[in-house]
Amino acid sequence: MKKPFIIFYALIIYAISELVWWGYMLMKLQPERIGMILGEGSMFILIFVVGAYSLHASINKERKLQEQKRNFLLSVTHELKSPLASIKILLQTIQKRQLTKEQLLDFVGKSLLDVERLDDMVENMLLASKIDNRSYTFPKATFNLSVLVDSIVNRLQITKCDCNQQIIDAEIEPKIEITGDKFALTSVVTNLIENAVKYSSPCSAVEVKLFSKDDKVYLEVADQGIGIADNEKTRIFDKFYRVGSEDTRNTKGTGLGLYIVKEVLDKHHASIRVRDNRPEGSVFEVVFG
Repeated sequence: MKKPFIIFYALIIYAISELVWWGYMLMKLQPERIGMILGEGSMFILIFVVGAYSLHASINKERKLQEQKRNFLLSVTHELKSPLASIKILLQTIQKRQLTKEQLLDFVGKSLLDVERLDDMVENMLLASKIDNRSYTFPKATFNLSVLVDSIVNRLQITKCDCNQQIIDAEIEPKIEITGDKFALTSVVTNLIENAVKYSSPCSAVEVKLFSKDDKVYLEVADQGIGIADNEKTRIFDKFYRVGSEDTRNTKGTGLGLYIVKEVLDKHHASIRVRDNRPEGSVFEVVFG
């Protein structure tokens, strides 16, 4: 993309140079109109430069978006291949070996976890597509948010702690009811917790809190992970945006999770903000009401 930009700016410099030259020649021919020529010429150059800058910014933004889309496709491919490969190996092992009942249940359980991971990713992509196309209506009904959050925590909970696992600590106030789209809000809670787990250190706790206060409902998800720089806190909810650079990032993801979270919460007139955790990590706070 550097060569087109060089040509673009070369043409701009050439056009401005020609304009200045013809303005100079015109002033020599009509010195009595110097004020008018300078005024109109300056205004034209200003408009020309502002337009060129805006065009450059638009092209640069589109280029970055295309790069993010390419990275998204690569991420999706990797995210699909990993659980599929795991399921394939587990099923082949079940097929070829004589396993005990405990081993069989363990392998089936691991396969189901990978299936749930695939299901979450597909749901994210479908929901993001519907949000973009404005084809999703967000049907709302009253439901028990406490039960929803508890079920998601239990599904994502990891009871064993080894080099690849985290523990989720939950404090859920019972019988909290809200009116909203249960399907979309399920995606919100799932994405926030999965995101916290993903960016946490192995075996570090992820804290999930749900409580009501002053006629408002609060959902907090805190991790002890890598944290988020201040200059990125306003960008993490952009579509395809992921913290860090493609060269240094080592976590999986598609860049859709927090985008979906923000879009869904906006439709529910709810707010979300991210702040630093202490001593390290991030806290995502959602407020309904």
